[in-house]
Amino acid sequence: MDERQLIDRVLSGDPTAERLFYDRHVDRVWRLAYRFTGDGDLAQDVVQETFVRAFEKLGTFRGESALSTWVTAVATSTALNTLRKVKRFRTHVPLEDAEQLVQPGRRSEPDLKERMAAAIAGLPEGYRTVFLMHDVEGYTHEEIGTALGVQSGTSKAQLFRARARLREALADFAGEWTA
Repeated sequence: MDERQLIDRVLSGDPTAERLFYDRHVDRVWRLAYRFTGDGDLAQDVVQETFVRAFEKLGTFRGESALSTWVTAVATSTALNTLRKVKRFRTHVPLEDAEQLVQPGRRSEPDLKERMAAAIAGLPEGYRTVFLMHDVEGYTHEEIGTALGVQSGTSKAQLFRARARLREALADFAGEWTA
């Protein structure tokens, strides 16, 4: 079933289509919510609120972007609003918890993990958001721009600045740990 058919069926109240819509997007929304909140319970709240909002506003989807990009925009907005409400800006995920969310790979030393998490958490909100969406979750600058309501050039600039700040914060590790 293509996106348009799925949207039409969801809007008509078809529970099977609603479940399919949810199933297609829940994993990506969960990862994004967990990366932003760093807390499983809070991430679940973000996921639930994201889908409540998505179902309520699905009729406003104009098809100018992919449905997944639109859902990501709803999830990003919901996560940021939730964090503002609870006044918690825990954007790093304890790496021992995150191992099950990311591909297995080479382990870094514990101090580097902690410093990296702290450096990411210390980025300004815009830089941190773009960094997490692009470098961690793999969104394109166009998808990020659509999700955040900014130009893709703004996303690129924020990512450049975020990486520069991370390089600066982690400069003393340069040369010690290479792939």
